[in-house]
Amino acid sequence: MNILQAKTALVTGAASGIGRASALLFAAEGAAVVALDLAPEVEATVAAIRAAGGRATALVKDSSAEEDIASAVATAVEDYGGLDVCFANAGISGGLMPFFEETAERWTQILKINLIGSFLAAKYAALVMSKQRRGSIICTASVAGLRSGAGCMPYSASKAGVISLVQTAANQLAGTGVRINAICPGLIETGMTRPIFDEARARGTERKIGQLNPLRRAGAPEEIAQMALFLASDAASYVNGQAIAVDGGLSTSHPIVVRPI
Repeated sequence: MNILQAKTALVTGAASGIGRASALLFAAEGAAVVALDLAPEVEATVAAIRAAGGRATALVKDSSAEEDIASAVATAVEDYGGLDVCFANAGISGGLMPFFEETAERWTQILKINLIGSFLAAKYAALVMSKQRRGSIICTASVAGLRSGAGCMPYSASKAGVISLVQTAANQLAGTGVRINAICPGLIETGMTRPIFDEARARGTERKIGQLNPLRRAGAPEEIAQMALFLASDAASYVNGQAIAVDGGLSTSHPIVVRPI
């Protein structure tokens, strides 16, 4: 369909999961893709794009390092003539750590990658896009950022921060033609969440995965990529500053069992 024909997209966290699925979909829809990840498997993502006839550049860089993000945006401009879409997707979960075992060091690491990394991507992408008077910035938040019950404390706080970042940045960018939105995935099977799925399969309880949402199933990275494609496209030209849940309906209630500490 070539929804992103003649556009350039930067995708962070593109080595696996949602980032990889989005990079592949963006390329299939006509975009030139700059795929960034600290994991060397990002090269495989780009190899798959090129094998399908697309244009892509792989960058093994740190999405939370300012110089690496600035360089990635510069690469998009130099290699493909501009930047139309930036998907700040890279993130880590931090696992499920009890409250009294949390440390400042864990909080710092998670906030740096999930929140500061999103800020840096938005900042440097917007510097280019505002001059072009167009562009779409997308950040991966989470249903954990909407309310309690879907992640550990630092992860949830970082994703709530991403939602606030999107809302405040949308207003900071008023009049520039640049849109910024967040996607809030529910339970999606990715490299980050795979231990949850593996443990359930080992226990023989795989059928219970996703049972708390009305669709009674987990989601796939490709389903989040479809929302990213919509937000990247001109079809979303009046969508700005929003945090959109793609979660099978989980965020309608976030049912949990509260265990005493």
